[in-house]
Amino acid sequence: MLLQTQAEGAGAQEISRILGRGLERRGYDVHHLFLYRRTSAYDEQPNTHFCAREPVDGLLNLARMARTLLSRLRQLRPDAVVCFQHYGNLAGAVAARLCNVRAVIANRTTSLKLTPRLAWLLEHVFGITGLFDRMVVNCRTIADEYRGSLAAYRAKVVRIDHGFEPKLSSLDRNAARRELDLPADGTLLGSVGRLHPGKNLGAAVALLPLQPEWRLALVGQGPARAELLRLAASLGVEGRLHLLGELPPDRVGVFLRALDVFVFPSSAESFGLAAVEAAQAGLPIVANNLDVLREVLAFEGRPCALFVEASDAADFARGVHHILAEHDLRDALTSSGKRLSERYSLEAMVERYDRLIRDLVASTESADSQGAHIPPQTPLAS
Repeated sequence: MLLQTQAEGAGAQEISRILGRGLERRGYDVHHLFLYRRTSAYDEQPNTHFCAREPVDGLLNLARMARTLLSRLRQLRPDAVVCFQHYGNLAGAVAARLCNVRAVIANRTTSLKLTPRLAWLLEHVFGITGLFDRMVVNCRTIADEYRGSLAAYRAKVVRIDHGFEPKLSSLDRNAARRELDLPADGTLLGSVGRLHPGKNLGAAVALLPLQPEWRLALVGQGPARAELLRLAASLGVEGRLHLLGELPPDRVGVFLRALDVFVFPSSAESFGLAAVEAAQAGLPIVANNLDVLREVLAFEGRPCALFVEASDAADFARGVHHILAEHDLRDALTSSGKRLSERYSLEAMVERYDRLIRDLVASTESADSQGAHIPPQTPLAS
């Protein structure tokens, strides 16, 4: 069982989607469970269940959602539950233990900056007390955030770098723009991700008044949509902002092909999957100067992006100008970016999860047969 907080087309959901497909190829019977449905992104995915058909509020609705969660777990009786997102980790761990699931694996898919303090504390408590067996992190920068944690919790932390499916298209730029009803003229900047304040997409909108021939196209949905439209209107650039909503994974490659530059001004990330996909597709990337992005957007020590202070509109704009004007720089960055699939292999990610699940389930079976508790285990090497 792969368990998420909400069903929508975003990074954590993409990871569980491709992980599920990879595990199915290895013989697993995989089910996806969402606490609630935010969009239709996963309505057609096989073996997908929703505890609620829309976001819930109020104690009664939360209780109904929890009851459905427990009912689904008791009905499906998974050997392992793999949880994503901070609330998915918490709700999934409690429900899985109540239903006697053998192995519970949590995932850090939210940056510490965007994780509520209470959720961070509860994740530590859950790890120390054994409500989940492992906490998976996806890069060194996020693993380093646990240096100050208690040893009993650090022992639960395992690093498994994300893999990804390339988002490519055989269309040329003009055909891709026609396919998505985007203007054929002008320099098109773009980004993919949930329209959330943490993605800092207002910084990308703020570029448009600085260069009249630039346009900005965004793929995704979320609570920041109305604010982005208001900002564009206040700056007088609403005609050059194109909000495409969610696109299915096979259409994201078409969108990337339509762009001249991929901009990634996010103020907090735990990996930056969308930027990795764009770099591997051969796009020049201008990204916010975050430690995690500097780590992830590199191949064999060579950067795959130009890093700027996205909160400084002038610096952000200079970065875009620079990457458009300097052909040698652009070629060097895109050459490194195209090799990121070698660093972030989908099969390597699936193999690591497969091994982790099998080891944990085997440990519980052995402990059951001996009538003993599960002994502490050494985390897998990164």
